[in-house]
Amino acid sequence: MAVGGNAGSARGGIVLKGVTKRFGDTTAVRGIDLEIPGGAYCCLLGPSGCGKTTILRMIAGHEDPSAGVVSIDGEDVVGKRPMQRGTAMMFQSYALFPHLSCLDNVAFNLKVRGIGKAQRRERALEMLERVRMGAFAHRLPAQLSGGQQQRIALARALITNPRVLLLDEPLSALDEFLRLQMRLELKRIQHEFGITFVHVTHTQMEAIALADTVVVMDQGRIEHAGAAREVFEQPRTAYVARFIGGQNVLSGTVVASHPGRVTLETGAQRIVLDAPGTEREVGALFEVALRRDRVSLRRSSSAIEAPSPNSVMARVGSMEYQGSWFKIQLDGASGEEFVVNLPDTRYFEDPLAEGDEVIAAWNPQEAHLLGTGGAQG
Repeated sequence: MAVGGNAGSARGGIVLKGVTKRFGDTTAVRGIDLEIPGGAYCCLLGPSGCGKTTILRMIAGHEDPSAGVVSIDGEDVVGKRPMQRGTAMMFQSYALFPHLSCLDNVAFNLKVRGIGKAQRRERALEMLERVRMGAFAHRLPAQLSGGQQQRIALARALITNPRVLLLDEPLSALDEFLRLQMRLELKRIQHEFGITFVHVTHTQMEAIALADTVVVMDQGRIEHAGAAREVFEQPRTAYVARFIGGQNVLSGTVVASHPGRVTLETGAQRIVLDAPGTEREVGALFEVALRRDRVSLRRSSSAIEAPSPNSVMARVGSMEYQGSWFKIQLDGASGEEFVVNLPDTRYFEDPLAEGDEVIAAWNPQEAHLLGTGGAQG
C-alpha cells in the first residue's frame, strides 16, 4: 500500500513488504505492506499492543522481522545494524546522559563514530542552534524543562544526518501546553531537515495534527493508511471511525440501492446516503459513519413526531462543555451511541437540558458506508 506519494521520491523512502514479527507464540505484526514516501511525516497510530512500536523497532534495526522485507531508499536493511541503516531513534524517555552537558549529549553519537573533539563540538553547537537550544549548551539535563530535554534528544538524533528519524511516543511525558508547543516544533524541524519522520503515538489528534500520512493499526494489522484528512473524514472501517473519534457509527440493512445512492434501515429510522460506485445488495448489513459535528439538533415539536430519513429522535442524556462546542450524548437513538458536537453559539441560543426530546438530522452526503476490518488499505 503506497501512501501519500511514491516511496523513494525523496531521501528516506521506506517500504515494508509482507512484514511479520513473532515473539514466541505471539504474533505482534501480521504480514503488513506499507510504503512511506521519502521526506514524509508518518504517524503510526493505535492502542497499546497493536504493533506500532514493533514496526518502529524493525525499521530502526532493534528487531528483525520474522518474515518479510524492510527497505530504505530501495536497499534491503534486514540484518543490518542501526548505524548501517541511516536511521536515528528518539526514545520516549529521551535517554539523555545525566552527567553530560547538553553539548556533550548532542556530540556523543559523533564521538562514537570517531570524529575529533573540536569538529564534533562545532557540529553539536550548530545543531543546538537549529533546535533553538544554543544558550543551554553547558547545562545538565536535570536543569532543563521537559520540552527543552526533548529538543536536546532531537538534536542528538539529528546530528548524524539520518535518512529516517524514528520517534517513539515523543510527546507523552509532556503536559498539554508543552505538548502543543512541541507539535509545532516537530513539524518545523521535519520541514527544515526534509527527512522522513516516523512517529508512534496512541493520541488521535496528535497524529492528525502532525502527519502527512496516518497509519491506524489494530492487533498487528493496518486498518487504514492515508492522508490525515482522509482518515479523519472518511474512515474505512467501524474500528477506525470509533478509534479516531468524532464519528457516530450506525448499523443498518440495505432496503434500496441505486447507482450513487443507498437507503438503509436501522430500527425505525432510514438512512439515505451518497455511495458512488456499484450498487449494494438489498438485504446486506452495513455500518455507516457520520461525523458528530455535521449533525444538526432541534427540539422535537411533538412526542409523536416521526423523524424523516437521515434523522433520529432521542432524548438528551448528558452534556459536556468543551469551550467552543458542547458534546451532547443522546439516548434512544437506534439503540446505539449517538453524539452531537454542537457549536457553543447554537447551544446558548436555546440551551438544552437532560431529558429534552430532540431530533438530530444530517444531509445524505455527510454519511458514508464502512467496510470490514483488517484491511491493508
